[in-house]
Amino acid sequence: MITATPPRVPALSYFFPAHDEEANLEALVDEALAALPEIAERFEIVAVDDGSRDATPAIADRLAAAHPDVVRAVHHPTNLGYGAALRSGFRAARFDLVCFTDGDRQFRVADLARLTSRLAEPDAPDVVVGYRLRRADPPIRALYARLYRLANRIWFGVRVRDIDCACKLFRRAALEGVRVESGGAFFSAELLVKLRAADRTMAEVGVPHYPRTAGSPTGAKPSVVWRAVKDFWGLRLRMWANRARALRRGEPIVAPPAP
Repeated sequence: MITATPPRVPALSYFFPAHDEEANLEALVDEALAALPEIAERFEIVAVDDGSRDATPAIADRLAAAHPDVVRAVHHPTNLGYGAALRSGFRAARFDLVCFTDGDRQFRVADLARLTSRLAEPDAPDVVVGYRLRRADPPIRALYARLYRLANRIWFGVRVRDIDCACKLFRRAALEGVRVESGGAFFSAELLVKLRAADRTMAEVGVPHYPRTAGSPTGAKPSVVWRAVKDFWGLRLRMWANRARALRRGEPIVAPPAP
């Protein structure tokens, strides 16, 4: 059976956070430069260096200088956290469709076509959330993920299969007016909570997940987990106290449209 190639989207912003990813950065950008022309007529690649202490900043700048029309680098002077890096990526994005993966190469850029194809279906969702078809992570991270997904389902009503999957696609218009407070690992879940509260529509698509082959993961560090737990319960308590006010807290995901 021959599967038709999905049509390219007019323009796509792709970004990824990178903290001490010197071993992955150049290969990921090369992969994106090869894959994105099949997905989008125009595209941009934004590398968000989150206060890396290795060669990540220098590599990002070199890649941006080598491909000035499509590659840009955004730098945090210190490590601000995963959510802060995602926030910088959203703010740097210039096109009407915005997507991201992590910088560890556990997702393939070509698989973003699965998300753009779903976006083009007749129901035209605002957001397409990837879910890992088979999670290629250590058992402790898989356990954290199951508990985290269950907690978000119980306490916030977000019923997606893989809430922290770092492969998501958004219509920029759907992000307007949405604010997120967390700068840590809870950022992605808080964004979905607030998009759901704003009646944005979501769809899900399965994507392959690959083992990390270089660099070191940080998602299961106790400090990262503790920050996510604090942000989770902070939002839940504030929503119980005053839902409308809680949903207005935080920084805008994207700048408001120009008048």
